[in-house]
Amino acid sequence: MEIPQIRMHSQPAKIQIQTEPAQLHMSQPSGDLTIRQPKAEISMRTKQGKLNIDQSQAWEDMNLLSAKKSIAKNAQAGEQAAAQGTARRARQGNALMRIENSADTIKAQAMENAFSEQKRLGITFIPSTFAVKTSYEPADLDIQVQTHQPVIEGRANKPIMQYTPGSIESSLAQRPELTIEVINKKI
Repeated sequence: MEIPQIRMHSQPAKIQIQTEPAQLHMSQPSGDLTIRQPKAEISMRTKQGKLNIDQSQAWEDMNLLSAKKSIAKNAQAGEQAAAQGTARRARQGNALMRIENSADTIKAQAMENAFSEQKRLGITFIPSTFAVKTSYEPADLDIQVQTHQPVIEGRANKPIMQYTPGSIESSLAQRPELTIEVINKKI
C-alpha cells in the first residue's frame, strides 16, 4: 500500500536594506567688522602777550626830552627866570630909591650882579631808580578740541549649512519559495 506523503520545502524571503546616512556640513564664516576713528578737530587761538616799556621818565632824568617836553620845560624855565629877573630888578630899583638909607646899596648890588650862581657838581645823567616802567599782559591760549566717536560697523554672517538627506533602499535579496511534493511511499 502506498501512502501519499507531502513534503514541503520553504525558503524564507530575505530583504536587503541599503541605507545612506544623512549628512550635515556646517561652517560659520567670521563676522565682518570695520572700525574707523575720525580724527579729532583741534583749533588753537593765541592772543599774543604784550610787554609795555615806558622809559620816558629815564630820558627825562638824563635831560633827553622830546621836542614837545623840551619846549615846555624851557618855556617854564624862561618864564621863571624872567619873573626872578623882574623881581630882582624891582627889588634893586627900590633899594636904589632909598639909597640914602644905606651906603652899601650899590656895592651889594654890584656883588649880586657880578657873580652868577655856581653849578653844582655831580652826576646828573643817571636815571633815578625805577625810572623805566614796565607792564606785561600775558599771552592767552585758547584750545578747542572736538572729538569724534569711532564708527563701528559689524555684520554677522549667517552659517552655511549643506544638508544631504539620507536614503533607504530596500530590495528583495531572496524570493520566498514554497515547494510542495507529494510522494507516494510504500508501507
